[in-house]
Amino acid sequence: MSPRTPSEQAVARHGWVQAAAAVLAATVAMGVTAALGLWAAGAADLPDGAFPRVVAATLVTAVGGTIELSGNAGGLAESSAGLTVVPLSVTLVGALVLAAGFLRPLRHRAVAAAAELTGWAARLAVLWLVVLLALSFGARQTFTIPLGEGTVGDLGDVFGISPEVGFETALPPTLFFGLLWLAGVLVVALLVAGGAPLPGRLLRFAASVRPVAYAMVLLLLTYVVLGAVIGLVVAVTRGHAAETLAVILLGLPNVVWLALTIGLGATWDGRVEGPFGLPMPHVLDQVLRTEGTAELNLSTLAEYDGRVWWLVVVDAVLLLAAAFVLAARSPARFRAWQHALHMAVALALTVLTICLMGRVSAHYGLSILGIGDLGGDLGGDLFLRPRLWQAVGLALLWGLVTGFLGALLASRVRRTGEPAQT
Repeated sequence: MSPRTPSEQAVARHGWVQAAAAVLAATVAMGVTAALGLWAAGAADLPDGAFPRVVAATLVTAVGGTIELSGNAGGLAESSAGLTVVPLSVTLVGALVLAAGFLRPLRHRAVAAAAELTGWAARLAVLWLVVLLALSFGARQTFTIPLGEGTVGDLGDVFGISPEVGFETALPPTLFFGLLWLAGVLVVALLVAGGAPLPGRLLRFAASVRPVAYAMVLLLLTYVVLGAVIGLVVAVTRGHAAETLAVILLGLPNVVWLALTIGLGATWDGRVEGPFGLPMPHVLDQVLRTEGTAELNLSTLAEYDGRVWWLVVVDAVLLLAAAFVLAARSPARFRAWQHALHMAVALALTVLTICLMGRVSAHYGLSILGIGDLGGDLGGDLFLRPRLWQAVGLALLWGLVTGFLGALLASRVRRTGEPAQT
C-alpha cells in the first residue's frame, strides 16, 4: 500500500465527517442554550406547540438571520408588528463551539496552504447552509392575540375579529448573513488562535494582527464571565432566578457589552412603552420607560443608582489589562505609540461591532375601527440604539491612552528581542 500524499492527508484531516461534527456540535450547543433560556423566560407555555419554532427563530436571529413579523386582523382592523434583536449569548456559544471544531484539525501546524484552508471552510459552509435552510423552514408560527375586556373586546366579539400575529424567516437575507457570520467566525478563529496555521504569505502579518485580535476577544469574554458571575450571585441572593437565568442564556453579552460602551462614556437612545421590557437590569428599564426618547448613559443611570460609576473603573482596569496582553504578546520591535495605535483601532472596531449587533427594536400594535391607534394597551414599542460615532470616537481615545500605558507596563516583562523604545 502506497503512503498517502500530503493532499490526501489534508482531505483526511478536513473531511466531511469532521465538518459535519463541527457544524452539528455548534447547532446543538446553540439550540440547547436557546431552549433553556426561552424555557426560563416562560416561552415553554406558548400555545399550539410553538416552542420548538421559537427556538429555531432564536437561532436564526443569533447568526444574523431575519425574522419577519406579520399581523392579520381582518378588514375592520389594522395590525403592525416588528422585531430586531440578536440574542448574543446564543451567538457566542455557537461561535466558540464552531471555532473549536474548525481549528481542531489544524492544530500542531505552522503553515497551511490557502487552498487547504479554503476547502476546509467550504465544507463547513455547505453544511452550515443546510442547517440555515432547516432552521428557516422551521422558524414560522402564527398566534392569536386576545383582545381582552372593554370596548375593543366587545367590538371584536361583535364583528368576529380575531387578530393574529406571526413570524417567518426571510430566506435570502438569512442565508446571506448566516454565511457571512460563519465566515467571520472562521476568520476571527484563525486570527486569535496562536497555534492555527496560516498561508505562508500571511505569516508576516500574524505577529502584528494576532495579539490585537487575541486581546479584544479576551476583553469581551472577560466581560461575559464577570457578568455571568454577578448574575448568578444576584439570582442566589435576591431571587428572580428564572428571569436572571433567561438573561444569562439569551442576552448576557447584550448587557455586559452595553455596559462596556456606557463605561467609556457612550450614550444610547431608547424607549420602553407598553408591555415590552428589556431583558436587562431593572435600572435600564426605569431610565427608558419615559415619554419620548430617553438617553442611556452614565449620568442618567447614576440618577437611579450611583454604583454605575464603577463601570468607568472596570473599563479602565480591563482595558489596561487588554493593552498589557496586546503589548506582551507582540514583537519587542514595536514601540509604545504603535501599541497605542493598534489598541485604539482594535477597540474602535470592537465597539463599532457591539453597537451594530446590540441594537434592539420591537413593536406591536392593533387598531379596530380607529380604536387602539396601534398602541396603548393593545401594543407597545421598544428600541435601543447607540450614538454610533460618539461611541467609536470615545473608544479611539480610550484605546490610545490604555494602549500606551499597557505598552509601558509590558516593556518590563519582555523576554525576547530588543526592548521597544518609548
